[in-house]
Amino acid sequence: MLGALLGAIRGHPDLLAIADRIRSGVREQLVTGLAGSTRAIVWAALQEALGRPLVILSSNNYQAQKNYEDIVEIVGEDGVVFYPGEELVAFVEERPSAELAARLEALYALLFRRPRFLVTGYAALMRPLPPPAVFRAHTLELKPGDERTPEDIVRVLVRAGYRREAEALVPGTVAVRGGIVDVYPLAGGAPVRLEWGFDALESIRAYDPEDGRSRGELPAVRLLPASTFLLASESRDRLLQALGALRTEETLKIGDPERRAEAEAHLDRLIAELKAGGLPPEAALYLRRACPEPATLLDFLEAPVLAVDEPSRVWDAAAQYAREEAEWIIEAKARGRLVGSGERFFSREAALSPARAPIVYFSFFARTLKGMKVSHTTGFVSRSGQAFHGQFGVLKTEFDRWRRLGYRVLFLAGDRDRAERLQKMLEDAGMAVDVRPELVALPEAPAIAIGHLETGFEWPSARLVVVTEGELFTQRKRRLRPAIEVEGTERIARYQDLKPGDYVVHVHHGIGRFVGLETLEVDGVHRDYLRIQYAGGDHLYVPVDQLGLIQKYAAADDREPKLSKLGSGEWKKTKQKVRQAVEEMARKLLELYARRAASPGFAFPPDDALQKEFEALFPYEPTPDQLRAIEEIKRDMESPRPMDRLLCGDVGYGKTEVALRAAFKAVMAGKQVAFLVPTTILAEQHYQTIKERMADFPVTVEVLSRFRTRAEQKDILARLKRGEIDIIVGTHRLLSKDVVFHDLGLLIVDEEQRFGVRHKERLKELKANVDVLTLTATPIPRTLNMALIGLRDLSLIETPPENRYPVQTIVAEYSPTLVREAIERELARGGQVFFLYNYVESIYRMAEEIRALVPEATVAVAHGKMPEDELERTMLDFMHGEIDVLVTTTIIETGVDIPNANTLIVYDADRFGLAQLYQLRGRVGRSGRIAYAYLTYQKGKVFSEEAERRLEAIKEFTELGSGFKIAMRDLAIRGAGNLLGPEQHGFIAAVGFDLYNEMLREAVQKLKGEPVEEAPKAPELNVQIDAYLPEDYIPLPPQKIGYYKRLAAVRDPGDVEDVRAELRDRFGPLPAPAERLLLVARVRALGTALQVERIDWEGGQLSVRFRPEARVKADDLLRLARAGERLGLSVGTALGFFFKAESAEAALRRLEALFVRLAEALSASEGKGVLRDEEHVR
Repeated sequence: MLGALLGAIRGHPDLLAIADRIRSGVREQLVTGLAGSTRAIVWAALQEALGRPLVILSSNNYQAQKNYEDIVEIVGEDGVVFYPGEELVAFVEERPSAELAARLEALYALLFRRPRFLVTGYAALMRPLPPPAVFRAHTLELKPGDERTPEDIVRVLVRAGYRREAEALVPGTVAVRGGIVDVYPLAGGAPVRLEWGFDALESIRAYDPEDGRSRGELPAVRLLPASTFLLASESRDRLLQALGALRTEETLKIGDPERRAEAEAHLDRLIAELKAGGLPPEAALYLRRACPEPATLLDFLEAPVLAVDEPSRVWDAAAQYAREEAEWIIEAKARGRLVGSGERFFSREAALSPARAPIVYFSFFARTLKGMKVSHTTGFVSRSGQAFHGQFGVLKTEFDRWRRLGYRVLFLAGDRDRAERLQKMLEDAGMAVDVRPELVALPEAPAIAIGHLETGFEWPSARLVVVTEGELFTQRKRRLRPAIEVEGTERIARYQDLKPGDYVVHVHHGIGRFVGLETLEVDGVHRDYLRIQYAGGDHLYVPVDQLGLIQKYAAADDREPKLSKLGSGEWKKTKQKVRQAVEEMARKLLELYARRAASPGFAFPPDDALQKEFEALFPYEPTPDQLRAIEEIKRDMESPRPMDRLLCGDVGYGKTEVALRAAFKAVMAGKQVAFLVPTTILAEQHYQTIKERMADFPVTVEVLSRFRTRAEQKDILARLKRGEIDIIVGTHRLLSKDVVFHDLGLLIVDEEQRFGVRHKERLKELKANVDVLTLTATPIPRTLNMALIGLRDLSLIETPPENRYPVQTIVAEYSPTLVREAIERELARGGQVFFLYNYVESIYRMAEEIRALVPEATVAVAHGKMPEDELERTMLDFMHGEIDVLVTTTIIETGVDIPNANTLIVYDADRFGLAQLYQLRGRVGRSGRIAYAYLTYQKGKVFSEEAERRLEAIKEFTELGSGFKIAMRDLAIRGAGNLLGPEQHGFIAAVGFDLYNEMLREAVQKLKGEPVEEAPKAPELNVQIDAYLPEDYIPLPPQKIGYYKRLAAVRDPGDVEDVRAELRDRFGPLPAPAERLLLVARVRALGTALQVERIDWEGGQLSVRFRPEARVKADDLLRLARAGERLGLSVGTALGFFFKAESAEAALRRLEALFVRLAEALSASEGKGVLRDEEHVR
């Protein structure tokens, strides 16, 4: 923390004068001359002098984010709130997102924690908010013993913006099951389960949305609203009246019958939902009619002071919003939305009224703007820090000047290690400095402190110079605002959830289509069955206790599989063919592994000080997965066996940094590194990245591609051969015969599957005895990784980097206003835009439309049918920032990394598959900025059932990563194909991914000479008993199937008790059929362990028969009988016993007890070698 910097300005006469004027009632004043991070120091000192909350207002969230980081560095995180306002004018509905969660958390903090600072952008002040009292009323504080009813709680939550669902699995949802209410807050904490007793709230438990299980008791819970659009009861009534009046009077004034019908339907929908107690998001359009005097963000603070950062930019932002709002209103009216101007937003004059709070404008230049009535101006003198780019000679000249002028000089470093390294560099250049890890006061002597500011500065009036790593070097350690924790974005998710229409694989009968779960009554007994349709319209009813034989079908593409024919031998033949192919592939992989293990390689030395310094300069915190991958790669490199490791991680998860650390290690050991990539564009991109990352170190980097002239290529090849180049980046040109290395030690291959067969053969020659690291963006499933253990070394990066914002995904009708606003918003923050338009024949016409919409933007086109040179030039121009908007086809789906492009607009998004959309969305959000993906569809379009389902799933993308589950699954299967080779795709498609995976695991075990573990066989259970999960207990079929699948796979009776506890926890007390289902599962598990072949109930008698190989012998049963059990023994062809009982349930309960005694007796006899009768007595 850099709080000591306040000492430079605390007590300064100009600062005290500004504070005194505010106290004496001056409403507007101007402060000039403060450059860069000096402003943050003045803001912190001004707040300290006033003792009132200070609101720091920037033109946009991006600049506000920087100001927030500086303030936090100076005063600490306590008492500082960041509010990311909604910057999109054209989008109406609030959607669950990290930004909305942050807004709700901020509003709560403003009301209940009384912070010292609020940092935000102009968009936050222009949007009306519910009065603070209404926000308070929609915030629930609950503890056991509260007497509010479940109905009351749910009513408040629904009015607070929560969606009522069958399960609360995503943020912003609530689910009710009898006396249990599950709430998944959008902000303010983990999902909670509320359970009521007779007349009060009995317990509050946290639960895991993945498995639905409770994770421990909580003493109390705070539930924030899930929306910033909230209405008090009287406002709701007023809104209903206003909408009713619009419906009966205003709609009659619309001449166009189609528009009138649309307006009537829109209003009818809102009125119906409000009457039902809901809160339709679009009703926010009419907030002013419900609440004539809504609050602003400033109303959530007591006596705030407003600090406006660069008012000219804020004024420009306000004018831009006003223009966009006027255009949006015209378009909205055309769609039947009866919205007037000024209804949705405050004007700039109203939002920035000095009557709301005294205002201090901070502008570098002395200028006033229209509407500003400044009575006093205070001028400071400062300048932003000079960039030295590692030139310590230039720095030394400046350092000497600062010392002569009597300035205090403070260098900033990201951590203690970096500070000590910087101290040595400065001392080597003749500058003596101390390291001050704890900066209590500003030292007079030059020093290095631990911290980060956005920019350094020279501040004569404060006698202070601050130099950051950003000015010293080409890169610095970023300090980013912690990202909102978003739960429920698991790695490869619960794809097993079966839905009607899904394809399934029955191990014995083949591929069918799941029709549904049906409860059938057979001979007076109720049971649940899965109904599966096969070729020719045949149906198979599978009892739920045989769910272990069924897997969900998954393959590498979206094509529908061919249904198997029941009763034919076709499925058996298919399985046999796939098994042979799998065994052949496993054999080849094993041979390859053995050859590699036998060949000698180079053992790299352990890390040295330079390696540590290189790694410390990475501007982000590496994720645990990155660190693990780095460790695995270094371990391989330091061993004498040549490395052949596959590094697998999603788009933007930091594979390149891992590869660069390996490359740096190789160079430090005196070896050369070749970085092989599939395209010229990627070669240029990697070249720039590596050059930038290695800039402060003695590493020579070159690139060999078609963009180099013949003369340049010749020179590079000669230098490479002489060993003057350390790292060479290139396309398949690197595989040419004329490329000769001086001493190649490491080969890094990006996306090997994109190289042709000829190139792969040459690669094999290169790989012979050098270390090889292959990078791939398609995820490899964990199960497949386990199957291939020892065949290929695999490192997985499955966690996204911290502080990367989730991409804000908006699903909306296509409209020119939306497109213009999205592009202008991105260009205003200096960014670039991908406009995805997948129709080559009309792509140039669409580019012209974009140019007409945003004339100031530079627009270009990229598609796969362009000449290769032209395409590459276009992509390079876009990379270098010379193009603002790239209208492109799906060629950008893989391998383009442009951190400055943070807006993606997809035209006709409903025509893309989920996996494809996920990949495309991965093109943005590659930097620390918030990124936007607009998935648009045509107005009034009628979707096919499948497209509608897909759009629904796409909407899940907006729910903080929940759509990620589906796409990840598709990609995982593609990844399997990449790892195993394209020839295996057909075999995966023939039997489905899971069965293929099982076969592969068995083949590898067999070839390694390991015993193939066979699952123990469960007994055949022929007992007619009502044992199922009733629909009124668990209404959702996927949930029921999940529990049936678990019970069918149970091998330990203790696991059944786990299921019982979970059912009780999630759904309340178990009904009788569910209790009987668990009894059956326990008996089956015990019978499996005892090697029972079958259990039959007929005519009041229960019969049990053991398998021939069973450990139970006749003597064991005789001892049970002698211990008082009334049993009949059968010892003919197979050992067994039987007994009479009043009912099937009573028979199973007695059988459970007998099985327990038998298991204990066998365990005792095997443990001691002696079996005494009395030991059987429980």
